[in-house]
Amino acid sequence: MNNIMQHRVATEKTTYQSPEHLQDLSHKLFPMQYMGIHTQEKPYRCSECLKEFKHKSALRQHIRVHTKEKAYWCTKCLKDFSYKSALMQHMGTHTLDKSFHCSECLKDFSHKSHLRQHMRIHTQEKPFQCPECLKVFAHKSTQIKHMNVHSQEKPYQCSVCLKNFSLKSSLIQHTRVHTQEKPYKCSDCVKAFSQTSTLIQHMKVHTKEKPFKCSECLKDFSKKSNLIQHIVVHSQDHPYQCSVCLKDFKHKSYLVRHMKVHSVERP
Repeated sequence: MNNIMQHRVATEKTTYQSPEHLQDLSHKLFPMQYMGIHTQEKPYRCSECLKEFKHKSALRQHIRVHTKEKAYWCTKCLKDFSYKSALMQHMGTHTLDKSFHCSECLKDFSHKSHLRQHMRIHTQEKPFQCPECLKVFAHKSTQIKHMNVHSQEKPYQCSVCLKNFSLKSSLIQHTRVHTQEKPYKCSDCVKAFSQTSTLIQHMKVHTKEKPFKCSECLKDFSKKSNLIQHIVVHSQDHPYQCSVCLKDFKHKSYLVRHMKVHSVERP
């Protein structure tokens, strides 16, 4: 009897480890879910945005985009995530293994996807576009957050001045106006900033990088805003007008300076 039982157990183990058997088993245990792979049917619909899904589990994950639910959190730093896959990727940041290197700035990454996202800083690639205003973004997560701008919902409120925001990140950035917190420090001159975008712009002072070029005179600029201001030099436009004497100016800064002429009290 013992030999018979051992033979049955060995046979069952071999059978269940077979890929062919697993494929057959998936038909029997999950027939509806399996068939959805081969059909175009998407029976599960989101009640918020009407997007359709083949599987209920996919709909359940998608719902978190609207509910802002973050069911997974990192045991190391307590950062929370909406998706388990995002948490697993994040966990790599706590390991010492960073085998993916940026060829431009030599920064190291623990995941190939993180390197791919980082490279868009250098290539200026922005593959994700808002369907409402056609604004483009380097990351899909930024595009999703941006979509809240087009809705009237502003669920995040500042506890100091009661100003409302559509994004939690916008509230966090705004709060630093009150706290004067500047958590982003320059590694070259130790200057601190309240936003990462300001730090990135500042770093160009040290790298001498000037990626924005005037198409008229080929002059280079480190900031896009400086290029936009400069382009007015080549045009005949004077878009800024004094409300008192109706004098026109090419730059807003010139208008502001001019307005002091009218603000001087006369005896």
